[in-house]
Amino acid sequence: MANDQSIAFLGPVGTYTHEAVLAFARELGLAEPELVECVSFDEVFDCVDRGRCAFGVVGKENSLEGPVTATLDNFAFRSSAAILAEKVVDIHHCLVVHPDAELADVRTVASHPQGLAQCRRFLNERMPGRATLTATSTAESARMAAADPTVAGIANAFAAEVHGAKVAVRDIEDHFGNQTVFALIGRPGAAALAGDRMKTSLALFMREDRAGTLHMILSEFAFAGINLTMIQSRPTKQQLGDYMFFIEFAGAADSLEAQTALNCLRMKLREVKLLGSYPVF
Repeated sequence: MANDQSIAFLGPVGTYTHEAVLAFARELGLAEPELVECVSFDEVFDCVDRGRCAFGVVGKENSLEGPVTATLDNFAFRSSAAILAEKVVDIHHCLVVHPDAELADVRTVASHPQGLAQCRRFLNERMPGRATLTATSTAESARMAAADPTVAGIANAFAAEVHGAKVAVRDIEDHFGNQTVFALIGRPGAAALAGDRMKTSLALFMREDRAGTLHMILSEFAFAGINLTMIQSRPTKQQLGDYMFFIEFAGAADSLEAQTALNCLRMKLREVKLLGSYPVF
């Protein structure tokens, strides 16, 4: 039986995901959460589905990279977990170094491939000639920097604090406004969190591929006066050209307007899967 304070997340400690986990723990009122590190999003979902953990935290979408397809596929095809809350985390990369090192000591810059790619301008202008090294995560690059004065990492300030590195330069990302949406997931029927701003997520499966299906879906929401905030198609993995849709809209699923739209869609589609109706923090 899961510890009711246990939260699974994609490790290691010190990542942006870990930062989101601690924020969700505060919203849940968990004074001493049991954090369970996982090696993939699939494992996070499995921990929740099998009852090993009461909660999980997964990346949902990044403002630069787009939706996290591994998360979407778990919601659509593998998992019965529900979204309980959503949080937007600002992504601010830092150059982190050994506590006794200066920039002149650095010979190699390490980070996750996305971290390196998102700070290319800084590396070209401020760290020319330095070799780059791929790490398994931004947090791992902070650990590497803390252990070697010749290595710098690209990570957040939280990772530097966790692993004992020093922040040499802050906000080195090429694009300001980089944000990642994280979802708190749990078993269906888990206690809901309260919030002023609600959102609802759906997975919609068509009976057959035919002209006008997307128009019909959008029309039901438009008729009900519901503002859609996201629509994303994904292959069903059944056959080439067979797709389903993820839909998100502002508001709660139990509102009269939402129920009207959902009931109409249930009569016209093969399946309307409610992924969660939840607060956004």
